[in-house]
Amino acid sequence: MSKCITWRANALICLIIILGFVVTSFISYHSNREAFEQDAERVSLLTSEGIARAIDAQFTQPIDVSLTMANDSLLKESLREELQRADDPAFVESLRTYLDTYRVKYGFDSVFLTSSATSRYYHFNGIDRTLERNNPENTWYFDFLEGTQDYALNIDNDEAMSNEITVFVNCRIVDEGTTVGIVGVGFNIDDLRTLFSSYEEQTDTHAYLVDGEGAVKVSTDGRDVEQANLFTDTAFAEFRDQALGNRAEEQSLWYSGAGGSGYLVSQYVPYLDWFLVVDHDTSSLTAQTTQQLLLALGVIAVVIVLVLVATTSIFRRYNDLIVKQTTAAEQEHKSIFQEAAEQIYENIYEVDITNNRAASEDTEQYFKSLGVPGKMPYDQALIIIAEKQIKEEFRESYLHTFSSASVEQAYERGEDTLTLDFMIAENDASYVWMRITAHLFIWSDDGSLRMLVYRQNIDEEKRREQALIEQMQRDSLTGLYNKAATQEHIRAMLADKPDGSYAFFILDIDDFKSVNDKLGHSAGDKVLEEFALIVGGHFRREDVVGRIGGDEFVAFSPVSDAACAKRKAAELVAALQCAIETDAGVCQVSSSVGVALAPAAGSDFETLYRRADRELYRAKELGKKRYAIDAG
Repeated sequence: MSKCITWRANALICLIIILGFVVTSFISYHSNREAFEQDAERVSLLTSEGIARAIDAQFTQPIDVSLTMANDSLLKESLREELQRADDPAFVESLRTYLDTYRVKYGFDSVFLTSSATSRYYHFNGIDRTLERNNPENTWYFDFLEGTQDYALNIDNDEAMSNEITVFVNCRIVDEGTTVGIVGVGFNIDDLRTLFSSYEEQTDTHAYLVDGEGAVKVSTDGRDVEQANLFTDTAFAEFRDQALGNRAEEQSLWYSGAGGSGYLVSQYVPYLDWFLVVDHDTSSLTAQTTQQLLLALGVIAVVIVLVLVATTSIFRRYNDLIVKQTTAAEQEHKSIFQEAAEQIYENIYEVDITNNRAASEDTEQYFKSLGVPGKMPYDQALIIIAEKQIKEEFRESYLHTFSSASVEQAYERGEDTLTLDFMIAENDASYVWMRITAHLFIWSDDGSLRMLVYRQNIDEEKRREQALIEQMQRDSLTGLYNKAATQEHIRAMLADKPDGSYAFFILDIDDFKSVNDKLGHSAGDKVLEEFALIVGGHFRREDVVGRIGGDEFVAFSPVSDAACAKRKAAELVAALQCAIETDAGVCQVSSSVGVALAPAAGSDFETLYRRADRELYRAKELGKKRYAIDAG
């Protein structure tokens, strides 16, 4: 055989191997990149929402406490007497004791009171100073005093606490229509750093609070100490206006630059007049994916060198066996390709879509292992696999995506890759998440449409994602669904079976405010926890039970008739009339329940909530410790 023919044969073999490796490598690269980008987007958005909700929750108690003090008649009486008793040490001590009591009780870093009459600044350590209008440090006081808000937030250095950065909640004290002072509480900015740190450890993100110009106000990486600008010398510097330019809607974007790549989410926090920015740096994942691609290309280069050496020697010595040797070499390299690909994917098989059959003996054997009779048409085999292997709720999408007709239509639309996530049987009792990625191409030998299918186990990834979503839906105190999740699940149940019969329960604790007033908020939290356990214990796992605010709980459950709903309501009233042990003593509690039946009383969440709430108030008016029902 001439050298020209030998090198042509070598070139053809190398080209085939290069194409196979390159196609597989790029399919793997793009599939993995798309998967981790979707993961990064979901995690970043959930983290941003979780931190924003946590910040909102963190300000609820300070605002409530400040408003309580602002309406305290004892405090107003003291301010009326201030001019007469201003020089009385006992008067000053009584105010200091009052402020310190609230500080200790709720664990605040600072509690203060200012007087409009004397401009004195009372602190839990005593009189701190007199506020003067020409002092820039006092601008917050005079601006708030001259405004109309009942309360406002201010972030500043606490002069009474070594100038530590503190979040203050300022509330106006109004006596007979006149502002007589300002009272408020403060907590250290480190509380927000601790919150950020807990989310960053769980989600591999970085969270920042920045002002409208991008200066870092709160972070865990030290940038807030020097007030560094988050958008200076970073990969996402050019996106500052986009990230900080919209206070009405959440902004999200991908960025890539010399400093790295990642996914950025920003949203405005009205409480602070700052922006929450969550950065998910994906540089390492991008580098890892690129490294895998380069490694695959390196393998191609090594294989090509080996092929050139081996085939040249074979052609020179065994011209009469050239066809046989070439076939053996191709089989050897196919095995190398199969082994490399199976390190990433559990199964790889090929289907001849045009002729509705398995495209290779390996694929035929794989179908047989799943219970498919030999030589059965592909579409029929797909139905058997779906019935035996695929979880019921995913079967329709599985058959729709990978049937011959659907694949041909997808290819005609210009799609060359199909992807589907679904659950497949691991054994008789459990399922695992699987991802199928199918590459569509035309087989040059006969012009048939072929589908190269890769199966990848993504169970750990999916369960991690579902656990994070579940955590975001739970109320931090009781473990029940939070308000948003409760509404979402009830609406889903109503949409799934709009003609079903349901009971909508609203429960609250009778006279719960007295529990907090007499025993304190810690005892109140204990009562809410135990109350939630009792309520949850009376419903099934598939029912919806949630805390929608304060001591108000909602439960939603299918019922056979009104009598069933009444029995359940009576059981709840009886079970919730009990004694709960707290650190501050035993608390006797009872509950009132309002019930609305669907669809008789309504077929949407808002109507059922309104009518059940009306029944709750009717139960209260009838003497509490009872239920009232709206059967339509």
